[in-house]
Amino acid sequence: MNASWLLILGGVLFLLAYFIYGGYLERVFGIDPKRPCPSHTHEDGVDYTPTSPLVLFGHHFASIAGAGPIVGPIIAAMFGWGPAFLWIVLGCIFVGSMHDFAALFLSVRNQGRSIAYVIERELGYAGRQIFLFFCLATLILVVTVFTIMTAQSFVTTPAVATASCLFIFLASCFAMTTHQKMLGLAEASILFVPLLFLCIWIGTVLPLDLTKLLGSEAAAQATWRLVLLYYCFVASILPVWFMLQSRDYLNSYLLVAMMLLGFVGVLAYRPEIKMPAFVNPQDYFPGCNHHVIPNLLPLLFVTIACGACSGFHALVSSGTSSKQLDNERDIRPIGMGAMMVEGLLAILAIISIAQLDFGQYFTQINNDNVPAAMLFARGIAVFVSKLGISTEFGTTFIALAVSAFMLTSLDTATRLARFIWQELALPASTETVGADDSEAAAPAQAAQPALWKRAMGNRWIATGGVVILSGIMVFTGSGLQIWPVFGASNQLLAALTLIVVFLWLLRTRRKTLFALIPAVFMMTISIWSLVILVIDRWSTNKLLAGIGVFLLAMALLIIGLTIKTARRLKAEA
Repeated sequence: MNASWLLILGGVLFLLAYFIYGGYLERVFGIDPKRPCPSHTHEDGVDYTPTSPLVLFGHHFASIAGAGPIVGPIIAAMFGWGPAFLWIVLGCIFVGSMHDFAALFLSVRNQGRSIAYVIERELGYAGRQIFLFFCLATLILVVTVFTIMTAQSFVTTPAVATASCLFIFLASCFAMTTHQKMLGLAEASILFVPLLFLCIWIGTVLPLDLTKLLGSEAAAQATWRLVLLYYCFVASILPVWFMLQSRDYLNSYLLVAMMLLGFVGVLAYRPEIKMPAFVNPQDYFPGCNHHVIPNLLPLLFVTIACGACSGFHALVSSGTSSKQLDNERDIRPIGMGAMMVEGLLAILAIISIAQLDFGQYFTQINNDNVPAAMLFARGIAVFVSKLGISTEFGTTFIALAVSAFMLTSLDTATRLARFIWQELALPASTETVGADDSEAAAPAQAAQPALWKRAMGNRWIATGGVVILSGIMVFTGSGLQIWPVFGASNQLLAALTLIVVFLWLLRTRRKTLFALIPAVFMMTISIWSLVILVIDRWSTNKLLAGIGVFLLAMALLIIGLTIKTARRLKAEA
């Protein structure tokens, strides 16, 4: 079978869903283009700023994408490309895009506040605190996973390490140039974007190979992990304009170039699918620990994670994007559209390894420990070679783009985790819940919080705590060990967000079934997979097993609060 048909089919289905299902969601939620958004009513030139939909789309997508839609589908191909492709398409349309649309909408209707604030209005202060603990644990797993994987990419492809370091320096120079008004955005882009691509060439000429310098791959991995954790700490403390905004902007050029090259490369190369559509790994390798039945049912969904649905997106939507949205009609292209482009990227990831037979794929990802992101880079580089681009340059360029996404996920997740750490110390809101949610006042704050709460609110202490906890996880597990736990927590976070969406729809007398079914499904799958993972890890990794137990406890408490709230709302109806 020609793999290009998968890309075309996915694109057509996403396009149809965007217009048909997206229009339905706009009618149910009540999108009102005439209603002023928080970016106008609370404009401060810092956080609340009306932004062009095109610019905001680039920022939002760069923040939510990371390497999740690449790594997850490639690992999930352990069960064959068929189940992965089906869940990417169906999950992205009916779960992920709706989840992102709703999260952005609810934050906008609550004056651009975080999803935790929305949860407090629906489930009370206890629900907010449980949700914040859950978010903190999930974000620490995000930092852990992407630190490990970025370090792996630096070791396996030293040219990427050179280019990434130069890219960070370049982004800082770009920020200073534009922030100090030395150059306008257009002039600075004309200067710095070519330099960005020059960094890739320099990386191929001067690869930063720590394995040769330090004498062993293990030492190189450990060194890069420490460097990346330090980078997370510094980048999340610095002003947002200095690193996050400038790098996200430059990242968008890498993103567009990578995806265009990938799509054109697939259509030009027309790769044949060699991997079976459905695979039981035990048929190929009797000692394999991956069991298709019953583990396919929960683990496929939590492994793909960001390629079909991601709770992390709700934190981004309510953390930054809702404060920059210019008009409510932009909710569909920003929230729903970005998720569907991420789905296309996930399909591209499936195609990149479906050209291998299953034995090659299994050996590389399990026995040779080739990072999933590197398998993706090599696969896409083969496709773009049809366009006259050398495989070496193509691999370096794709790997740099993926590495840039992982670095974005690293410092974005660290910054969000710091916000959540600080928010845990805030008192309960004194607002009453109304059906409109349009004119919510600022929550009342305690006049003089306790000393420990002031300490928690300190950005240095909060960031240090997040980095230290992530560092412990980084040096006590591998990417493949942690990824299923991260995926399960991420999907549980999405399920909790969908529960809040359901409660809001129920309270405001809107249709609820389209939110309730995905919420129940995601909650069931996530809890099921966590139970399996806790049992499997209990004897080998007590730390991961303990995190799984904690996440399960938080999820069950939220479910209990949800049932109690739903009964009350039904009684009041």
